[in-house]
Amino acid sequence: MLRSATRVAFNPVGIRLLASQCSFLRFSSDAHSPTPPLPPHQDPSHQQQQESSASAAGEHKEEESSGKTHSERRGRVQSDYQTEQLRVLQAALPHVVKLGWSERALISGARDVGVSPSIVGTFARKEAALVEYFMDDCLQRLIDIIDSGVDLSNLILSGRLAKLIQIRLEMQAPYISKWPQALSIQAQPMNIPTSFKQRALLIDEIWHASGDQSTDIDWYVKRTVLGGIYSTSEVYMVTDHSPEFRDTWSFLDRRIKDAFDLQKSVQEATYLAEAVGAGMGTSLQGFMKRVFQGSS
Repeated sequence: MLRSATRVAFNPVGIRLLASQCSFLRFSSDAHSPTPPLPPHQDPSHQQQQESSASAAGEHKEEESSGKTHSERRGRVQSDYQTEQLRVLQAALPHVVKLGWSERALISGARDVGVSPSIVGTFARKEAALVEYFMDDCLQRLIDIIDSGVDLSNLILSGRLAKLIQIRLEMQAPYISKWPQALSIQAQPMNIPTSFKQRALLIDEIWHASGDQSTDIDWYVKRTVLGGIYSTSEVYMVTDHSPEFRDTWSFLDRRIKDAFDLQKSVQEATYLAEAVGAGMGTSLQGFMKRVFQGSS
């Protein structure tokens, strides 16, 4: 930069060109320059900026004095945003009967609660988010029914299980015409982990409410078996056209009875093997155990 300025200083032609350009720029600036600004204490816009800045600074100072960090203030906004999403999801459910588990149902729900439909774009998996919200909501409703004291005392274990599964499946009755679509959405690879987790929580809650307190290997076996019964009953319900799904409840009762009968048969055979083994040695007992282990 210094070398360039030196060449211009010793070049008469360059000096004249530079002087003429400066004169042109000064004339052009004088011709188009606005009215000189007012002093800050006389400028109304400057006073408004000062007032707004003071107000914002006061709010920020108030939040800092109350002990709220930046992350906490951001969390508060994020919490409100999630609340808006929940409102949209809840309002969208009545539209599922007509529009299915779809983005259109979410948009209709957003309009119902006075939220911009653009919020639908914040759902990473739009249709899946709606189905998963419904599953979580049904689980919470089932827990509330259990906590409210639903009468299960006069039922045996199989009856308690059947009763709780029926209560849960009845929550899907209003959406039964669209439930095949929900099952299809849950079966998509990206949605399987959440779907599996939600069903596992549901089955665990049903077993717990029925009075099961097991902590051994039976804990896993019982939940696997009941999960299969729940899923087959759910699919059966989709094709059931009987009044109030009576055929589904009969199907459910039979599947649970079959499961308990199988468990009873295995236990009785094991007891028989132990009794025979006590009198005839352990060879038959070991043979019977291997048979039932192979069939399990």
